[in-house]
Amino acid sequence: MDTLISLAAGGIMQASWWEILLYTLVMTHITIVAVTIYLHRSQAHRGVDLHPAAAHFFRFWLWMTTGMVTKEWVSIHRKHHARCEREGDPHSPMIYGIGKVMFRGAELYRDESKNAETLKKFGYGTPDDWMERHVYSKHSALGILIMLGIDLALFGAIGLTVWAVQMAWIPFWAAGVVNGLGHYWGYRNFASPDTSTNVFPIGIIIGGEELHNNHHAYGTSAKFSSRWFEIDIGWGYLQILKFLGLAEIRKVAPKLKLETEKATVDQRTLQGVIAHRYEVLARYSSIMRQACHDELAKLKQKGGSLVNVEAMKSAVHWLGRGDETLAPAERERIDAALSQTESLSTMVQMRRELMRLWESSSASSEQLLHDLQAWCQRAQQSGISSLQEFALRLRRYAA
Repeated sequence: MDTLISLAAGGIMQASWWEILLYTLVMTHITIVAVTIYLHRSQAHRGVDLHPAAAHFFRFWLWMTTGMVTKEWVSIHRKHHARCEREGDPHSPMIYGIGKVMFRGAELYRDESKNAETLKKFGYGTPDDWMERHVYSKHSALGILIMLGIDLALFGAIGLTVWAVQMAWIPFWAAGVVNGLGHYWGYRNFASPDTSTNVFPIGIIIGGEELHNNHHAYGTSAKFSSRWFEIDIGWGYLQILKFLGLAEIRKVAPKLKLETEKATVDQRTLQGVIAHRYEVLARYSSIMRQACHDELAKLKQKGGSLVNVEAMKSAVHWLGRGDETLAPAERERIDAALSQTESLSTMVQMRRELMRLWESSSASSEQLLHDLQAWCQRAQQSGISSLQEFALRLRRYAA
């Protein structure tokens, strides 16, 4: 009887609190690794090919610890990229609000997983073998029930708490923090056409998913870190798998290359500007924000109207941070504020012309090169020092 009571209280392991904590952290971290490497980088974006043994291990682990179905997760994530910040985005805080995505993101996931059209359109290329059809998809809840039994057997009654943490880990960190905070708060290296942010430069807790803006700029890249101080632990694990022959890296983001000072803009420059367009636009947005800050200070000093002051503040906030997602009325208000001075009006117009270089789908490379050369010349003749410096740097870009 005493043995049974002991097993119920502490389980087979009779572990101390710190051993239980360590077990929980290790288990949840492996789950995070499975999500970022298998579901995200491999299945959703095909940035890496995994050996069948590694792929099936991750699939089995996710079945046991989350009950997620590969096709559902991949479909929902691909739809997020295809409809980002617009109607149809399954989990955008710009649409649903930050509170709902942060704390009820799992509900949004479940709702979208029932959309047969989403699975049909975006779920191509995901596993469709016997195990998927007869076990993982058909009995998605069975794995997590087995996990519950294992936790209870190992740790007794406290195993229920361990299991609850395992079940809440992905809904909170992935569905909540990445999908919520990752489009609401943080810093941006790239002016991608959405509100994605890097929540934190050290990507360990969520396996590198913290670097969400980097990912949205180069969606198919298997590596999420971009700057020297950023750490993507998922990329580190991929290097280990590659060394062991269990992974093959297919795609990574292009590395920024600046040539020595150049007097002319050539095809290499054009290719470099297009390849690094989000970095280019981020830099351009940065000098525009500084110009807006300067104009805002002048408006306050001169006692400018509250409407103009607020519109200029909005411009400072939105430039380079998903300004394409603004409602037409709000964009018109900001554009009106930016047209108050000749220099800002010029910078706005030249920003639009610069974006056409990579948005044009019909112009030949010769025409695009001519347009880039003309753009740089106008920038040099603008009389705006920051724009002139920007044009000089632009000449140095190379693919």
